[in-house]
Amino acid sequence: MRFATAIAILIGTAPVALASEGFEIVIPQRPGVPVVINGIDASYAVVEGQYGLGRGNYMQPMIYGGRPVEPEPHVGHYYPSLGSKPGYGRMEIAPPAERKLPKPAESYSRSWGAESMMQPAEPQVPMYPPAVILAPERGGPRGYDTPPRPYRR
Repeated sequence: MRFATAIAILIGTAPVALASEGFEIVIPQRPGVPVVINGIDASYAVVEGQYGLGRGNYMQPMIYGGRPVEPEPHVGHYYPSLGSKPGYGRMEIAPPAERKLPKPAESYSRSWGAESMMQPAEPQVPMYPPAVILAPERGGPRGYDTPPRPYRR
């Protein structure tokens, strides 16, 4: 029985051990977010080769079915880091001079302020202040010359 169990475990784990040397089909974790390997979109493509964090050596992967990724975004915004010049002017339509103007908006203003609360006046120093009480020169509150030893028997 032990022999049959050992053979079943070996047969079950052998394909897993050999799977790291074959090819992989790349499926992105989120739809619409590409998996880019060396400037190529490898989403839903076949990747062959040893590639990953657990590898001690580096081998250039072969990607079958990928497409190159564009290095700069083609959008209507200006990115100074791309090195391209922005478009000239704005795309505006000038309204006619004889158009009906909207009614003016009502006035709006708001103000904030902060101030301290009035503090009561401090009492004046009395004419004859109380005498200063001096602490004993040596010993603690009980009159010891040295601090008491810890209590142990």
